[in-house]
Parts: sequence; structure tokens; C-alpha cells
Amino acid sequence: MMNTIAQVHFVTIPKVHDIRGKLAVVEKEHIPFKMQRIYYLYDVPSDAYRGGHAHKKQESIVIALSGSFEVLIKDGHHEKRIMLNKPDKGLYIPTGIWREIDNFSSGSVCLVIASTEFDETDYMRDYNEFKTYKDS
Repeated sequence: MMNTIAQVHFVTIPKVHDIRGKLAVVEKEHIPFKMQRIYYLYDVPSDAYRGGHAHKKQESIVIALSGSFEVLIKDGHHEKRIMLNKPDKGLYIPTGIWREIDNFSSGSVCLVIASTEFDETDYMRDYNEFKTYKDS
């Protein structure tokens, strides 16, 4: 069965809080897949967008470490826009879901935890190709 936006959900990142501030910890039991790669986006102009693709194999968790941004997700039939602005909330995006990230606030940092190492053949960067893939 192909994934839909109904499978996209928030993952709570455990945090410890005391008078010195907060500490968030991401460990393997908090992520619904084996982590293979971590990358982050920063200094993204507020009028720019990132993403614009889907993955055939890769699952992802997207976290706003600082500031805020929006994630537009599409499954080929439905779409939803989700604001990320809490560093203890990660957005789980399964395979086969189109994502675009935009409306970056000044100083925002977007962390992505991925289930695969980089593989260009895993990316669907053309929305029409994505729709064909989803309809097959």
C-alpha cells in the first residue's frame, strides 16, 4: 500500500528541563527507523523553498531546531501544510510523500534525520513523475 498524508505524524523528542535550560535527546528508540544520515538547512532566505521532491526508500524526521518554517506535504491526492516551530517535535515523513519546505523565519535551522544514505536514484524531483509513481 502506498503511503498517504495520514501516515505523516509528529514524533515527540524527549527533553530535560532545569534552570540551566533544556536538553533534547534523540536516540534510536525515538525514531521509527534506523538513522543513516543527518543533515541540516540554515541561512535559507525567507522567500526561498527547499525540498520539492519525494523519496522511494527514504523515511525522514524533520525538526525545527531554531525558528520556524512550514512543510507542505502531498500524497498525490491530498495535501496539507504543517508549521514546525518547536525543537522537541519532529515531523515523520514516510516514503512516497512529496515535501516542500518554505516560509523560513530569520535564523531558522531545519534538521533532517534520514533512514538512508544519499542516493540520487531514490529522489523523485518532478511532480508529474511522482504522480505517475503514486498512481501505478
